[in-house]
Amino acid sequence: MSHIDSISPAKPSVTLADVIAAITVRQPVLNQSQLTVEQLQITLTGIGSLDEASTAQISFLNDKAYASALPSTQAAVVLVAQDSSSAVPDHSVAVVVASPYAAYASATHLFEPQALDANAATFIHPTAQVSSSALLGEGVSIGPFCVVGEQVKIGSGTRLHAQVHIEPHAIIGDNCELYPQVFIGHDTQMGDQVRIHAGASVGSEGFGFAPLGNTAVQGWERIVQLGRVVIGNKVRIGSNTCIDRGAIGDTLIEDNVIIDNLVQIGHNVKVGAGTAIAGNAGIAGSVIIGKSCMIGGGVGIAGHLQIADGVVLTGMTLVTKSIKKPGVYSSGVAAMPAMDWRRAMVKLRALGKKDN
Repeated sequence: MSHIDSISPAKPSVTLADVIAAITVRQPVLNQSQLTVEQLQITLTGIGSLDEASTAQISFLNDKAYASALPSTQAAVVLVAQDSSSAVPDHSVAVVVASPYAAYASATHLFEPQALDANAATFIHPTAQVSSSALLGEGVSIGPFCVVGEQVKIGSGTRLHAQVHIEPHAIIGDNCELYPQVFIGHDTQMGDQVRIHAGASVGSEGFGFAPLGNTAVQGWERIVQLGRVVIGNKVRIGSNTCIDRGAIGDTLIEDNVIIDNLVQIGHNVKVGAGTAIAGNAGIAGSVIIGKSCMIGGGVGIAGHLQIADGVVLTGMTLVTKSIKKPGVYSSGVAAMPAMDWRRAMVKLRALGKKDN
């Protein structure tokens, strides 16, 4: 046995009863009454795909494209919809739910490595700099080399990983998690259960400048950004994402918004509750995005536009006008053989020319 093998961490171990309890917080288990006491005590060590799961793991079927792998899976437990449950092999336990994917999501929480005890006492690393005027709730954890400014408020159970920097007067809610090198600008406010991943910047200065005649000679006059960023509850912000504070009013991210890595959100943008924004999207200043929208990867939205509730923008879409009706919108050109693309571009340029 190698030295690395000898120090590898033990895998988490939970029972099927634990899994059922986690799932039923979000949705009922339709065959729960049919599961035996012996089945509920099955010990599980992780989650795997249908074709790779071991006899001590959970798997799930969400996409019918993978249904062919279900009869031969070795998984101890399979999360399935009612119409697929008959294909679960006899050596596996079927857990029948309306949404197997949501059930899988609930189960993953049981196998997440827990670095800190959520019920632990407040902890401040000796290298952290915490202002004497900061107010900390119960069970707050502040990691190495963090900086917490004057009159900052941090809610109970919130964890700051290494090198988090929080400027004065910011308010952080309960049970938030800020990963290493997160920056929180002054006066930023966020609700409970907000998760911000490494390197994100929330509340930094927006991109605001006034031109002074010939900018090559006279340059630009910086516009001081006087607003805040206000974030709701259960918001997720990905690594290296930047959310600028408002110029005069506030930049607003409502409840249950999820934001991927490397997203730029300009000053005074408002993002409606339940919206998802994928990586590399760029949203210019003063855009208003409705509720339950889906913004694909690489989407660009020009400034001062409005996007209605329930809009889906597929990857690489460029939005230059407001969208007033829900639906799916696209503008990116999908990949094709290079010669076909060149011929298409020749025709596209011809369409743009004036008639003689």
